[in-house]
Amino acid sequence: MSIPVGEIEVPGRVRGLAEGDPLDAVWTNAIGGLTFRATGRTADSHGDRFLKWGPRHLETSMADEADRLAWAAPFIPVPEVLEHGSDATHEWLVTRALPGRSAVDPRWIADPETAVRAVGQGLRALHDALPVDGCPFDWGVPARIANARRRGVVVPATMHEAPPIDRLVVCHGDACVPNTLIDDAGAWVGHVDLGALGVADRWADLAVAAMSTEWNYGPGWADALVAAYGVEPDPVRAAYYRDLWNAT
Repeated sequence: MSIPVGEIEVPGRVRGLAEGDPLDAVWTNAIGGLTFRATGRTADSHGDRFLKWGPRHLETSMADEADRLAWAAPFIPVPEVLEHGSDATHEWLVTRALPGRSAVDPRWIADPETAVRAVGQGLRALHDALPVDGCPFDWGVPARIANARRRGVVVPATMHEAPPIDRLVVCHGDACVPNTLIDDAGAWVGHVDLGALGVADRWADLAVAAMSTEWNYGPGWADALVAAYGVEPDPVRAAYYRDLWNAT
């Protein structure tokens, strides 16, 4: 995912979902997906909200994300789903905006120490809050390899056996740092983009979150994120789950 550069054409479906409210493109991804912020400007609007639109994709779906957000909402701050749907080629998801700014907002790029601490603490809070018992979603290694196979991705045989489970939790599924929201005081306030949420070893999230600090803040912040989460580094599990992320 990245911040759009230049003028972005707004799809007709998104314009309809915005109901006349002003739109700003905030994210784009590698498969052509776009996310817009709609600013609610009248008493009749739904307030500020995010509109995700993109091509259908076998890895996950916005319907999957809507289901996961609805399940997680009683336990942890996540966006409220207002609408979701699809047509023959594309799908969309509309959620109410949460307070706070992404951990890669310029405010936090300029203060990575605070941002990394908030992301680590927020990830630990998510893992502690979401109940494994009763979670209907699976993000374990066999499920991820099966998903990759359906998409025609061949995962090396050496990746099929994971290290022993450290702690089984409900993982975010895309714990890269942009998906934590931080308030002006530097505390995490919510999580977004939970389309892959499911039960797995906590290092499946931790390894990716730590790895993503380098993409967004530069080298040297991975250990600080793990420390903020509250565990000791685990090079074996971290390496395995980084490789699995890159392979799938």
